[in-house]
Amino acid sequence: MTLKRFNDPICAVDYSFQRIGGKYKGRIVWYLNTHEVLRYGQLRKMLPDITPKMMTQTLRELEEDELVSRKVYHEVPPKVEYSLTDIGRELIPFINYLEAWGSKQMDKKNIVKKIECV
Repeated sequence: MTLKRFNDPICAVDYSFQRIGGKYKGRIVWYLNTHEVLRYGQLRKMLPDITPKMMTQTLRELEEDELVSRKVYHEVPPKVEYSLTDIGRELIPFINYLEAWGSKQMDKKNIVKKIECV
């Protein structure tokens, strides 16, 4: 089942940002990297500004793009764990660069970080 429709990418950068762009995808990938495995509720606590609907949609898109793996445990209550795939882990060095760049820019502009991204 395809959840989203992309325009045909015009270049590799466009293709990449269609998969990791947006308000939450980068943070979800980052948190899964730093914690290895997280349950839905744990991710929700780390992203207090996301709605349940947007969280589910974003996780499904990341799973469809093979960046995130979803493991369902058939028990009561239901248990679902998310982790990065090998493809998702390939993004981490680039996200590290973005974090360093963003931190430097925030320091230059005297913007106080609300949280550290760990």
